[in-house]
Amino acid sequence: MLNRFGIILLCLLLLGACGGTKTTGKLQKVGLLVPETINDQVWGTKGYKGMLKIQSKFNVDVFYKEGMISQAVVERAVAEFEQKGVNLIFGHGSEYAEYFNNISKDYPKIQFVSFNGDAKNPNTTSLSFKAHAMGFFGGMVAAHMSKTNKVGVLAAYEWQPEIEGFYQGALSENKQTHVSIEYVGNWDDEKKAIQLANQLLENGVDVIYPAGDGFNVPVIEQVKGQGAYVIGYVSDQSDLGESTVLTSTIQQVDTLYEKVAEQYNDGKLKSGNLSFDFQDDVISLGKFSPLVSKDFIGKMNKHIEQYKETGKLPK
Repeated sequence: MLNRFGIILLCLLLLGACGGTKTTGKLQKVGLLVPETINDQVWGTKGYKGMLKIQSKFNVDVFYKEGMISQAVVERAVAEFEQKGVNLIFGHGSEYAEYFNNISKDYPKIQFVSFNGDAKNPNTTSLSFKAHAMGFFGGMVAAHMSKTNKVGVLAAYEWQPEIEGFYQGALSENKQTHVSIEYVGNWDDEKKAIQLANQLLENGVDVIYPAGDGFNVPVIEQVKGQGAYVIGYVSDQSDLGESTVLTSTIQQVDTLYEKVAEQYNDGKLKSGNLSFDFQDDVISLGKFSPLVSKDFIGKMNKHIEQYKETGKLPK
């Protein structure tokens, strides 16, 4: 967690761009709305890093607001951003699609970008990751490394495409693998996630995929020292323990935000719902644990390159 002085420095960084020539394209200033905090070291932090990349590349002022969890607070934030001259706003979550659909007509000069939603107006865009393949490759690693042939998924919601991907990938690698799937029903319910993780471990599961950015770190800490492994989620989480984290399924939100800002700056950003995958260089597997053999890592890298070239997953 950042200390008070660190937070002040971050705010100063975000309230002013570096010196030099401003971008000559369409982009003027950029705003970010997050439902909770930029200091969660996973989802919120990824969005914040995206703002820093945009600031560095385009030399524009960028701003962020935390705790944006209702239509009313979003409306106030957007009005404030408009007064500052912001013309590209990122809503860092699926909830912002509806908020933006409701107010975007009142701000025709601002482009509104959300995640995993349904963008309905000409100046709204929704981004999503094609997470099926990401989960598939994570499942392959889990099945390969499982000693009990029992792996488990802790998902936030049933609609997450990486869950079915993980299931299929595990069976592709080892048809004898049993995949248990549990749903937390929330991105952030750490207590329930840890309870479910303990149940999985008690049932012989020795590799867990905690597919929720608000609870995956606590689950990894819980699994440590119990002779089990995890597949990291959203960020490269190898720094949480190389003997525990076999690899991570990474969604490079910061890189995607930079790409979107570039498209907007060039006048090429499309409205509507856009999706991105390994081929767009915004999804990848993270650092592998030293426990994973070099031969298997080589095999996985070949599978990923083949998928990027052909769109086909291993059978």
